[in-house]
Amino acid sequence: MGQVTDLAAFHSLLTPEGQDLLAALRDYDPAQELAVASRLRREHPAELVTAALAQARLRQRAVAKFGAEDAYRMYFTPNGVEQSTRATVGAYRADRMRALGVRSVADLCSGIGGDAIALARAGIAVLAVDRDPLTAEAARANAAALGLAELIEVRCADVTEIDASPYDAVFVDPARRGGRGRIFDPEAYSPPLSWAIEAARRAPHAALKIAPGVPHEAVPAEAEAEWISDGGDVKEAVLWFGTAPGARRATLLPSGASLTGRGLPDPQVRKVGRYLYEPDGAVIRAHLVAEAAADLDGGLVDETIAYITADELRPTPYAAAYEITDELPFNLKKLKALLREREVGVLTVKKRGSAVEPEELRRKMKLKGKNATTVFLTRVAGAPTMLLGHPAKASG
Repeated sequence: MGQVTDLAAFHSLLTPEGQDLLAALRDYDPAQELAVASRLRREHPAELVTAALAQARLRQRAVAKFGAEDAYRMYFTPNGVEQSTRATVGAYRADRMRALGVRSVADLCSGIGGDAIALARAGIAVLAVDRDPLTAEAARANAAALGLAELIEVRCADVTEIDASPYDAVFVDPARRGGRGRIFDPEAYSPPLSWAIEAARRAPHAALKIAPGVPHEAVPAEAEAEWISDGGDVKEAVLWFGTAPGARRATLLPSGASLTGRGLPDPQVRKVGRYLYEPDGAVIRAHLVAEAAADLDGGLVDETIAYITADELRPTPYAAAYEITDELPFNLKKLKALLREREVGVLTVKKRGSAVEPEELRRKMKLKGKNATTVFLTRVAGAPTMLLGHPAKASG
C-alpha cells in the first residue's frame, strides 16, 4: 500500500469521511490489510482508503513514542514517526526551557510537531518551521487535533531564511536521515550542525538536538552537552546555549536524575569486588563514568571497560547493581558445566569488550533448570573474563 505522499490525499483524511475511516481503522490488524482494503474500497474512494490505511499504520507505530491517547489523534509521515522525539523526552526538554524563563521558541526543522506540542503544553508559544509542505500540514493538523493551535504557528519555509530574533529561544532538530539511512557526519545533517550552532549563538537561549554518538570534540566550548536516556535507552544528545558553558550532563528519564561532570580523572583499575555496576548509557556517552565511580567509591575492572566494581552496595540512579558470585577466565566449556551444575535455565548475557554474541552463547549453553543467572563477558585487567552474578536487591 502507498504512503500518504501528497497534500490532496492528506487533506482527504481531515474530512468527515476521512475521520470516520481513521476511527474505524484504529485497531485494525495490518496482517489483514488486503482484505480490509478490499472491503473499504467498496464504500470509499480508493485514494482515501490507501491514505487512511497508511496513516493507521503510522499511528500504530507512533504509540511507542507518543502514547495511544495522542498517537491516535495525531497525523504522521513515515519520516515524522522515525525522527520524532519521544514525548517523555520532549516534555523534559520543554520543562527545562520553561525553567530558563523561555516564553517563546522558534522550532526550526519542526517535523510533524512533536517538540512543538511538548513546548506548547509547557505554556510556551511556538513558531514551528519545516520546509516540506506535507510535513508542515501534518504539524498544523496535530496542533489543531490536540487543542494547541493558539500556541503553535506552523510555517512551511526554509529554516535558513527564518528570522528567529523575536523569540526567546531557538530549538533545532536537524534531519539526521537521508536516502541511505542514518547520517553520522554532523555536517551532513540538514541543515548542517555548523549552521545550527550559529543560529543558537544568536539567540538568548537555544537547544540543538543531535545524535548521542556525537564526538565530544564537536561540542562548542560555550555549549552545555546533555545526554538523555529514557527507560535505559539513550535517546539523544542536546547542546544547550545560554545555560552552563562547557558543562556535561547525563539525564535519566523517567526519574529525571541528572549527573553533572566534576572534571574527575579516570577511575583506577582495581580487583573485582563483591558488586559490579553497569552505568546507564547516558552516563557512558557523557564520559561521566568517573563521577559515577567516585559516588560509589568504586573503580574500573579494566581501563577500557565501563564496568564499575566496589565492595559495598550503594543506591544509585546512574547504574544497575549486580552482586558477583564468580570470577572465571573466559572458557565456554567451564561456563556450560557451571550452569548445568547450578540448574540455570534463564541466562542473561551482558558484554563489554567481548566479541561473543549473546544469542549464540545461550544456544551453546543448552540451558535447563529452574534458576536464573547473569553472566558478564568482559575483560578484567586486560584478560578475557566471565563474571557471574545476579541483580543486587538494594540497587536504586
